[in-house]
Amino acid sequence: MTSLITPASAEPDTHDYVRDALGQRYTIRSSRVIDLNLFKVRVSSNVTDFAGYAFYTRFAPPEQACAYELVFVDLDQDPIDPALIEPFADQGYRADRFRGGSYITHHFGPPAYLVTRGNRIYVFGRELERTLWPYFTKRLLTSFAIDHGLVHLKAAAFVQPQGATLLFGRQKGGKTVFLTQACAAGARFLSNTHVLTGGATVYGVPSAMRIRKGPGFDQLIVSGRLEKHLEASEYRLDPDMIFGHEAIAEATVRNLCVIDYNPDRTPCFDEVGEEPFTAFLDLFACAPGTYGLKDDMLAHLGSDFYRYSAAFTAMKRRMSELVGAARRFYINADMLDPVVRDRTLARLAEQ
Repeated sequence: MTSLITPASAEPDTHDYVRDALGQRYTIRSSRVIDLNLFKVRVSSNVTDFAGYAFYTRFAPPEQACAYELVFVDLDQDPIDPALIEPFADQGYRADRFRGGSYITHHFGPPAYLVTRGNRIYVFGRELERTLWPYFTKRLLTSFAIDHGLVHLKAAAFVQPQGATLLFGRQKGGKTVFLTQACAAGARFLSNTHVLTGGATVYGVPSAMRIRKGPGFDQLIVSGRLEKHLEASEYRLDPDMIFGHEAIAEATVRNLCVIDYNPDRTPCFDEVGEEPFTAFLDLFACAPGTYGLKDDMLAHLGSDFYRYSAAFTAMKRRMSELVGAARRFYINADMLDPVVRDRTLARLAEQ
């Protein structure tokens, strides 16, 4: 997929006084360019084996132009007096939350300092891998979507010959089981957690899947010889390695599905109207509401009420158009039952 970012956007126009003032006080010991399909992010750290890289599966050459740059400075590795950082630190809601050790929604950790200079963001603190996937990936995907007329949605996705199926739902509603079973049955993997949409096209966001032991994943963990992820209870699954073929980068949207597996309820495969489906996506899929990024979105738009209102209105319109153009289903299906799985996938593939 050709990036929408030109090399000129990788470097902000303003002079980086942060690097001038603090750059001699830490040493960059690792750096990787993360490929998120439509754009790339350079992640550097003063930690040699920075654990945050494990969240991703695709990397680009180091000379690759990047839309954003993240610099993580661990203060245990290179101690810096916070009094030297504070004059450069961001002000506002998210910076204050980071200072208090609350990164986003239910993600917490040691206090940290955010320092933003154009498209380069410094983070000074400890255990900073806790911030890379939970906060920065979501924030950058949302900012990119705003700037390029796209929509950032929380969704898993796979592709059949007829087109892409996007999976939405509550936490622990069965999206990951549905996705892995579909791919095991021959569908092509597109994305596990995040997608960007433009018109009827959906773009996957490459990342590692984090799975736990259970009926839907025990065989994958053993057969794939999966390694532990950052959390002790999680295993890291690289979709490109496990499903036997390289994931697709983009596809045309065909189905939108709310997955809500509950064995105590009657199985269903119901068609859903536009209005109730959109209402669900508002808070369970649309990034600003789902991830609590409304303040970040406002800050990205210069804290300008009119720019924010226009951008959010456009985002909601694009999401509504996506919903209106696709088939919409609410599904409660036991995808671990081969008969149910095959029947469900066949219905999604119907003309």
